[in-house]
Amino acid sequence: MTGDSEDPNDDSQYHLDVTSEDVADTVLLPGDPDRVDKITQFWETADDRARHREYHTVTGRYEGTPISVTSTGIGSPSAAIAVEELARVGADTFLRVGSCGAIQPEMDVGDLVVTTGGVRQEGTSDAYVREDYPAVADFEVVTALVAAAERLGYDYHTGPTMSADSFYTGQGRPGFDDYEAPDAEGLVEELKAANVKNIEMEASAIITLANVFGLRAGAVCTVYANRETGEFQTAGENRAAETASLAVHLLARMDEVKAEAGADRWHAGLSLDG
Repeated sequence: MTGDSEDPNDDSQYHLDVTSEDVADTVLLPGDPDRVDKITQFWETADDRARHREYHTVTGRYEGTPISVTSTGIGSPSAAIAVEELARVGADTFLRVGSCGAIQPEMDVGDLVVTTGGVRQEGTSDAYVREDYPAVADFEVVTALVAAAERLGYDYHTGPTMSADSFYTGQGRPGFDDYEAPDAEGLVEELKAANVKNIEMEASAIITLANVFGLRAGAVCTVYANRETGEFQTAGENRAAETASLAVHLLARMDEVKAEAGADRWHAGLSLDG
């Protein structure tokens, strides 16, 4: 869906209000619009391109690499709109940058979680694929995020992420007046036993849509709370922002090396050195 312009060359998108001139190939996707400025503080340049509803888009450069960020609001429905419309104007790689709750005891507040796959407890991706379709993060994106965290010296974990549609009952928390949803009591323990690392609300939909469309996607989130230990603190937000920005630069370098080597995919036999 495009805007109301009668110009056939106008590819302005209905919700994001961006065109193909506004975004880089790779886009960071925070939920909170206030996180946009926290991400772009690490860039050399940052130009506002669009603000509409929960969507705020800025494009600039990090270490010389073109990069964009678009906030998506809360939840998978609005995140899916962002992926759809950004893809329609030429973006091909998406990195969710957010916060999460950890469910494994060894994970500290402020640590990073790099998602390798998603448990699809959100309903948005069900509108695209059957329920047993896997939400697998792109290998190159995961590799770039891990390499970025290593270079920056940030503690991180890798593994599956559960994405929920509800912040309260859908994540095993009580609702208003201590309302408890069916099967909510054992949800976190079940996920913990399956070695799921964290819970948030957008990653699995973003990753699923990217796979369906033949694009790249992944996610890096800062741990705000540990559901196992009870610790909560809104700390380390900048770590995810800086890690994702560096990962975009590394992905661009990976793409250059692939092209030079005539390789279709990044692999361990290729080097970013030199």
